Order: sequence, then structure tokens, then C-alpha cells
Amino acid sequence: MMPLKHHFIVLAAGAALIAAAPAVLPAAAQTQMQNKCAPEDKLDSSTLPQAKKKMEAAGYTQVKDLRKGCDNYWHASAMKSGSEVFIVLSPVGQVMQEGD
Repeated sequence: MMPLKHHFIVLAAGAALIAAAPAVLPAAAQTQMQNKCAPEDKLDSSTLPQAKKKMEAAGYTQVKDLRKGCDNYWHASAMKSGSEVFIVLSPVGQVMQEGD
């Protein structure tokens, strides 16, 4: 039988592991936390692979650095006609260059 001191050590180690484990949250909630969105911001269920596919379908290549804003717009950098551009995908599926 383990001494009482060892029981406390095992319990403390277990508690530390549980506290360090990432919380299992829906993807929208994880994105909201990563982007520091306000609780009242309602994020849709669009995903990074879906956004990248739509951007590529619009003629952009080497789509990278995708990030979703609290307004559900996806932002990325990509190549178009040999130049790097910054693009955005709106929640309704429109892909456009930023600043246009």
C-alpha cells in the first residue's frame, strides 16, 4: 500500500495533467477564442479548407496564411498573375482582393 504522501503526489500530478489538457470546444468556439472575438460575434461554420478551395476556384494560387475574422470574412495572401496579393472571402462566397 502506498503511503498517504504518495497518494497526494499522484493526485496532484493527475490534476496538473487535466488542467493542462486542451478543452474540447466546437471549431467555431475555438476560432472565436483564437481571434479574440466578442461573445456576441456569431461565427459561421465555414472552415479553412472550404475557404481555400473557394479562393483557388476564383483563380488564386499559393493561398496561405488564412485567418478568419470575427465578421466571418476569411483573409489570406495568394498569387495572381505572378504577383502576391491579399484576398478576402466574404460570408456569401465572394472572393476579392483586399482594398478593391
